[in-house]
Amino acid sequence: MFKKIAFVVLIAATTLSATGQSTIESTEKVRRGRPDIPGTFLIDFGLNFPSNDTIGFNTGVWGSRTLNLYYMLDKRIGQSKFSVHPGGGFGLERYKFNNNRTLGYVPGPNSPFDTLRMIPGPVGTKKSQLITNYIDALVEVRFSTNPNDPARSFKVALGFKAGVLFDSFTKLKYSEDGETKKFKSKQDFNLNPFRYGATLRIGAGNFNLFGYYSLSPIFTDKKGPDQAELTNFTVGLSLAGF
Repeated sequence: MFKKIAFVVLIAATTLSATGQSTIESTEKVRRGRPDIPGTFLIDFGLNFPSNDTIGFNTGVWGSRTLNLYYMLDKRIGQSKFSVHPGGGFGLERYKFNNNRTLGYVPGPNSPFDTLRMIPGPVGTKKSQLITNYIDALVEVRFSTNPNDPARSFKVALGFKAGVLFDSFTKLKYSEDGETKKFKSKQDFNLNPFRYGATLRIGAGNFNLFGYYSLSPIFTDKKGPDQAELTNFTVGLSLAGF
């Protein structure tokens, strides 16, 4: 599903960008290089790097990825080279475990199943993932070398992002008796229902490098795997669709 969504949004963004450029070339506009619309559709493709894997939360780089789908408004500050960009959208995260483990509850001191641990997956496990999906709100302050021509401008933006968790589950793919099977466990896994952190974007035109550093733990305080506090750092590429 993640690959299908990523493919669809990439094609859509590319089409919108090409269409916008064609429209600009055929009409005279003050803001060259993009249609004269109030905001920007932004797509982020990134890789997740959890801060602490000593508890077995050991993730593979290429399978632990982010897809952000945001719409941001453009508010220039007077005639300066600075602008403010509030926005919101969806943040779709996944963490791929490379040690054939998964999240599970084991007996604890207070009830039969109340302690979250990294536990072995079924015999024959081929892929194990944790998926967390958020509704995000964000704001960025941007500096542009040429704000009247965004398509040819170098930009640096600092911002803040906060989100609410709306979906979470683990996925297992394993082989049993020669048959490939898939299993999904839809639970909250003691995940933090809120997240927040700092963002950075650097780039030119419609393409940027971006980073997100989480200031909130992935799991609720002292309720993550073995009570560890895991945070996340994401880095990747951004594409402005129009």
